[in-house]
Formats: sequence, C-alpha cells, structure tokens
Amino acid sequence: MPLTDVKVKNLKSRDKPYKVSDFDGLFVLVNPSGSKLWRFKYRIYGKEKLLSIGAYPEISLAQAREVRDEARKHVATGNDPSQIKKERRIREMEIHGQTFAKVADAYLTKLEREGRRPATLKKNQWLLAKANSAFGQEPLSKISSATVLAALKKVESEGHLESATRLRTVIGSVFRFGIANALTENDPTYALRGALARPVVTNRPALLTWTEVRDFVRASREYSGQFTTRIGLELTVMLAVRPGELRLAEWMDFDVDQAVLTIPASRMKNKKIHYVPLSPKTLDLLAQLHPLTGSGKYVLPSLRTNRRPISDGTLNAAMRRMGYSGDEVTAHGFRATFSTLANESGLWNPDAIDKALSHKITSSSREAATYNRSEYWDLRVELVNWWTEAVYEIASD
Repeated sequence: MPLTDVKVKNLKSRDKPYKVSDFDGLFVLVNPSGSKLWRFKYRIYGKEKLLSIGAYPEISLAQAREVRDEARKHVATGNDPSQIKKERRIREMEIHGQTFAKVADAYLTKLEREGRRPATLKKNQWLLAKANSAFGQEPLSKISSATVLAALKKVESEGHLESATRLRTVIGSVFRFGIANALTENDPTYALRGALARPVVTNRPALLTWTEVRDFVRASREYSGQFTTRIGLELTVMLAVRPGELRLAEWMDFDVDQAVLTIPASRMKNKKIHYVPLSPKTLDLLAQLHPLTGSGKYVLPSLRTNRRPISDGTLNAAMRRMGYSGDEVTAHGFRATFSTLANESGLWNPDAIDKALSHKITSSSREAATYNRSEYWDLRVELVNWWTEAVYEIASD
C-alpha cells in the first residue's frame, strides 16, 4: 500500500532497522536512532542496486517519488542512476572548485538554504572575508595550520580577541564542510586550540541561538559513536541539568508515569532535592534507551561495566568528535542555552526559569518563597514542553 505523509511521519524506531515500502522500488529505512532514509531499489545490468535519496523530512515523500521516477527513466534507458549521481557530484565539485574562497561561498550558500538569520549570515560573511584576504585563493587541501594561524594572529594583534576566536571557529566550519564533501581530509584549525589569547568570559561556552541548537541536535542524531552517548547528548539539551546530575542519574530517579525526574539532594550543587518535569519528547528518548540500559542502575552506564556511570568527560568528548571545539560548546553550556533562549522568548516568568535550573532566587520579594516541588510546577511543565517541542521543531526543519 502506498505511503502517505502522515504514515511516514508516524513511523517509530525499533531495536533494529526496518523498511517500509512505497511502490515502484521506493522505500523508507527507519533506523534505531529514529532517522528515516529514502532508498530506491532497482536492477540494472542484471544486478540489484540501491540509490540513496536523502533523509525525511528534509526530503518529503513527494520529492522522494520525483527522484525515484527520474531514476526509473534512467534505468529504462540503460543508465545507472547511482553512477549519474556520482558524476553529477563530481561536476558540482568542479564547478565550486577547491579553493578556500569557493568552498567558503558554498558553505555560506548552505547556511542560507538552511534558513540562517540574515545577521548570522552577515557575521559569517564578514569573518570569511578576512580569511579570504589571507588565503582565499589557496587550495583547501594545501592550507596549513601555520597559514591559518598567521591570519588569526593578525586579527588578534589588532586587539580583537573575540573576533580572532570566532574567525577560527568559522574557518573550522568551512573545513568541516569541505571534509564532508570530500574536498579535503584535515581541519587545520583543530591544531590551533589554545594558540590564541582567549577573551575574558564569565560563562561556559554555549550555543545561544536557535539555529546553533538546531545544528547541534542534527549533528547529535548523526553521531557515529555509542547509541547511549547519542541519547545522552540529546538528554543534555532536553533536561538542561548539570552534567554530573545527568551522568549519575539512575533509572529509579525517573518516574515515567508521573513524568518527573527526582535528583537527590546529595547530587545537587545546593544540596537540595530537585524535581525536573519530563516532556513527552524526553520520555521517548528514555524509552529508546531503556531496552539497552534499563536492567542496570545507571541511565548512562560506562561501556566497561553497568555498575558505573559514564565518565565526566564522555559527553564533551563526543562533542569534540562531532566537530565542536571546547570554545564553542560544553555539556554544562546547555543550561545557559536554555536560560538565554527561554528568557529571550519573553514567554516565561524568570523565576520559573531560575527554578527550572535550580538557581537560587535572590531578590527580596523572592526570598520568602517556599522551595518545594509545587513552586511554579505547572508553569515549569509548560516551559519544559515548550522547550523540547521548539528544539525538535527546529531540528526537523
């Protein structure tokens, strides 16, 4: 029976990948991670082959059918769709070229297609103009760390410490884009961590825009490491608790029926018990994780033994593997992300946001407040549901 948009949208992940067919060779592959990938099965030259079309919902059902129909026409005329796709990609690479400036332009085009804010695009264009003036015409694969460092030091010598740091980040993004498109194998900015004078900051590195959060969640879903770590990355975003509070979380702390996480006072920074409402999205993540770790004590156990939790560096190490430097984001930084975006929305009582983060409410009018589970609870439930829905909505754009 042909697929519908509603059916594809409602497909749930299982313990193992499974296929759901449309017709004429098109099917969607649903992975345990939740990703839904379009594939077209065909035969040519007596051999069965698969054509990768893309991921849902980035590629809609209608779009996947259009690609399938075009591919069937190629097969009918004796042409291999997979070979045509490969040759088209090569031509596109040739058109874009491999100099830093041209790859940077392609990267900016990608950001624009993804709907980045004009202010974000303008900032990136401004920074990349500095890089282009230094080594824009150099082949991407030939640019060394020393070349990049010279450009960064020039900006730093002018007293623009934050701009130099941001420039290193955006140059690294261009190289990671190049790596993903087989234009180069290395990111020379990786070796430059710590090479620049760091601007004075008071907060931990954090993602402070919806676009950055979207990119992170998408990247976490494609994380190639342990599945439990991938879920841990998403829980870090969803719960906005301190890394140690998540790392040491036990299954007995989660009341799924009441949709609440209870963090004992012994694990809290302020030594007071803390309750965290759980959204349906968070409960879904826990449901995915439970078959793997639910028989043990810890929600996120060590790979070596389920008698110990993951190490305190596991999630940050995963972020580094995803391509995020320690200057861009840390697990703890998602508390700042949550606070910033919730406050900037103007939708929520700041006291409720502080309470959600287990921050002390210090103003004289707040000091008389009773710190118990009922304080702002209903509002906090709404806040958490808004937060997780907003994160998943932008991550699925």
